[in-house]
Amino acid sequence: MFTQFLKTNLGKFRLIALLEGISYLFLLCVAMPLKYYFGFELAVKYTGWMHGILFVAYGIFLLIVWNQYKWSFKKAVIAFGASLIPFGTFVFDKQLRNDESQNTQD
Repeated sequence: MFTQFLKTNLGKFRLIALLEGISYLFLLCVAMPLKYYFGFELAVKYTGWMHGILFVAYGIFLLIVWNQYKWSFKKAVIAFGASLIPFGTFVFDKQLRNDESQNTQD
């Protein structure tokens, strides 16, 4: 299933974006309530570490695809902003899929 993502740098970026978005939502919706309502601080510690690693990987691959695919500065800023907003990476991925399907039809 995920092998299709690993063929190109854009695919790798999209996979990392998906995982980063999931980790962000897990951190906000599961780990933080466990910490603040139930005192389970390790939930945030480990989820935060994983999210942080994925966030850095997202940033690195954003720079790679920005350069490789000659994205505009505006598109790169939108991609970065998407990583800061819950569900943002999912919305941006949908835009990337739409762009990709339009490019293959041309």
